[in-house]
Amino acid sequence: MPVTVRIPTPLQRLTNGQGEVQCEGRTVTELLADLDRRFPGVKERICDESGKLRRFVNVFVNEEDIRFAQGDQTAIKDGDDVSIIPAIAGGSTWYLGN
Repeated sequence: MPVTVRIPTPLQRLTNGQGEVQCEGRTVTELLADLDRRFPGVKERICDESGKLRRFVNVFVNEEDIRFAQGDQTAIKDGDDVSIIPAIAGGSTWYLGN
């Protein structure tokens, strides 16, 4: 059974509009490589030139942030759910009640 990968809206144009895709891999790194094989261009948007996840990209395996596990070497098993979530930043103090 493959792994379900949840794709953020800005990347869905690369996955033919799909919000969820099936991929395989034993680690997050392998999973992202398979995702890029199936949907070329995805990895370059979420990883830097050295292949590491960009700072503003969060990846969760079964709702656990991989930054608090083994990072991109976090183990993946059949049936897991992986979410790729771009970080959201910004805002204004004006919005906080002013």
